[in-house]
Amino acid sequence: MNDTISKIQPLDQEMGQKVREYIDTLTKPPGSLGRLEELAVQLAEITSAPFPVVSPPGVIVFAADHGVVEEGVSAFPQEVTVQMVMNFLNRGAAINVFSKQSGAAFEVVDIGVAADIKAEGVVKRKVRYGTANFCKQDAMTREDAEKAIAVGFKRAENMIQHGCKCLILGEMGIGNTTPSSAILALLSGQDVSGLVGRGTGIAVEKIIHKQRVIEEALKEREPDRNDPIDILAKVGGLEIAGMTGAMLAAAANRVPILLDGFICTISALLAKEICSTTSEYMIAGHRSVEPGHQKALQLLGKEPILDLDLRLGEGSGAAVAFPILHSATLMLKEMATFTSAGISKE
Repeated sequence: MNDTISKIQPLDQEMGQKVREYIDTLTKPPGSLGRLEELAVQLAEITSAPFPVVSPPGVIVFAADHGVVEEGVSAFPQEVTVQMVMNFLNRGAAINVFSKQSGAAFEVVDIGVAADIKAEGVVKRKVRYGTANFCKQDAMTREDAEKAIAVGFKRAENMIQHGCKCLILGEMGIGNTTPSSAILALLSGQDVSGLVGRGTGIAVEKIIHKQRVIEEALKEREPDRNDPIDILAKVGGLEIAGMTGAMLAAAANRVPILLDGFICTISALLAKEICSTTSEYMIAGHRSVEPGHQKALQLLGKEPILDLDLRLGEGSGAAVAFPILHSATLMLKEMATFTSAGISKE
C-alpha cells in the first residue's frame, strides 16, 4: 500500500497554467465555454499533457454480494446480483449501452458474488462469497479488504496498460447502499437519518428500518474512523473496496477518474482517506438523487457535471457524462486560435 501511495503525485499546476493561457487564445470570448474550460485545465493538470486525451475510456464493473440483505434492507433479493452480471455479459444493461456509445473498453469483475458465475466473459477475482451480515459480525477480515483493494488496483492497471485514458468505475451488488451509507455516516459524522435513501426503491417504512440497521451495526462494529481498511472490513463491501483500489491505480498512473453516483463516491472518499492526493484525479460525473450523495460530494469538494435525477449505479451516470469530458479535450485540440484563424481580438 505504501508503494502505491508514493506513486501518487500532486497535479501538474504549471501545465494547468499553460493550458489556461492557451484557452484564452482560442476563437471565443474569454470564459465563454464555462466549465468545459475548467475541465480542460484539470485534465491537463492530471495528465501533465498540453493536449490531454481521455478516449478510449475504460469501464470496470465490480460485482459482489452483501450479507446485510438478510436484514431486509433491499427491494430486490440477492439472486439479482448474479442475474445482472449475466445482463452485463449479454450487453443488455444501461452501462453497456452508454459504454458502447463512447467506444469504451468494458469488463465485469466477480470480486465477491455469493454464487459461482460459470459464464464466459466475467473476470473471476472472487475474494470471498459475499460479505457477512455486519449486524452480527464484521463484514470481512482485514486481509479480505486488502485483497479486494489489490484486485481493483490490478484490474485498473490492466485497463490502463491496454490504452485506456480515463477510468469509469461501476458496481453491482444488491444491498450495497446500506454499507455505503454506514461508511458515509462514519466519515461525515452525520446522523444516519439524513443520509439514507430509497436505494433500489424501498418503501418509506423500510427506509426507517434500514437506518436502524446501520445505526446498530456501527454501534456494534465500532469501525475506526481514521483507518479506511478497518472501515471496509467491518461495514464495507468487496466491490466498494475494489473501486477504491482502482482509483488508487488511476491516480498513480496520472489517469483521470470519472466518478459515478453514491456508491462509487463512497469508494472515492475511502481512496482519499488512504491518500488525500487521489481526490485531485477525480471528476464527479453526476449528482445522484440518493440523499447521501450530495454530502459525499461535499466531503470530496466536487461539483458534478450532470444532474439528471439518476440513481442506477453500474457506472451509468459517469458514462453518460463522459462525452462532455471528451468535448473539453476536443476544444483544446481542434479549435483555432485567433492567430491561426486570422481573427482580430480587438
